[in-house]
Amino acid sequence: MSIEQHQGGGPSGIPFDTVDEVQEVLRGRNYLAGRGLATAILLSLKMGRPLLLEGEAGVGKTEIAKTLAGVLDTELIRLQCYEGIDASQALYEWDYGRQLLFARALQDGEVDAADRVRQLYGPDFLLARPLLQAIRAEKRVVLLIDEIDRADDEFEAFLLEVLSDFTVTVPELGTIRAVSPPAVILTSNRTRELHDALKRRCMYQWIEFPELEREAEIVRLRAPNVSEPLARSVVTAISRLRELDLIKRPGSAEAIDWANALALLGAEAVTSEEGRLTLGWAIKNQDDMRLVEPRLHELLSE
Repeated sequence: MSIEQHQGGGPSGIPFDTVDEVQEVLRGRNYLAGRGLATAILLSLKMGRPLLLEGEAGVGKTEIAKTLAGVLDTELIRLQCYEGIDASQALYEWDYGRQLLFARALQDGEVDAADRVRQLYGPDFLLARPLLQAIRAEKRVVLLIDEIDRADDEFEAFLLEVLSDFTVTVPELGTIRAVSPPAVILTSNRTRELHDALKRRCMYQWIEFPELEREAEIVRLRAPNVSEPLARSVVTAISRLRELDLIKRPGSAEAIDWANALALLGAEAVTSEEGRLTLGWAIKNQDDMRLVEPRLHELLSE
């Protein structure tokens, strides 16, 4: 692994120059983006800045990273955040098992002790985690930092430092700088407030649940086997479910799954018996189910 030099400037090879073109290209990948999101994507790529997407689960935050990787014809590298994640799990670790085997194999050799240390802590024994993988990639990749709000404050501060210059220092190897800084997308379900320092570093965009007409279009686009009447029936029911005080309100992902399930069963609307039996595609929490079930007829009625 070589120690690369950073090249200035924003990412190149962006296949669009206007907001309209962003929307058109994404639609070609079955992703409907509003003008606000399309503008944020364009500016994030043009300016070489991370894009922070906030919104409730199921509104398509993670999907946009996957779609963008396809648009840019590059690899998607995903860092899934969780409570207790630390720098080593995001950057790199040493393969201690292989190092031990290597040390034993050299025990009776004539290799110089200093050389042995250099070999033990060389690139062959370095296990790159998502951040380091993205930084040392020869070609620009899309780096998805998913659910950053689940990590703690310390990890957020560490991440801010890495994203500021896309540089990682491995004491045994030196400083590794990105040849082509990745296109970075961070997502947050807003389970906690992120720090202003991270938000200032990023282009920020809040993603709302789509309006009924747009959501019906999304369902039809992502589930082409679903009829238009069934799609409208599903998104209408989903919209009513979101008005309830649910622990987890269903997103577009749930609407697509529910519509697909009903289509497979031959149902023409959620008002059918199949709609009641497949409600688990929309409701994912037992307490929510108890709240919904007494009002099911009202919620599923046309």
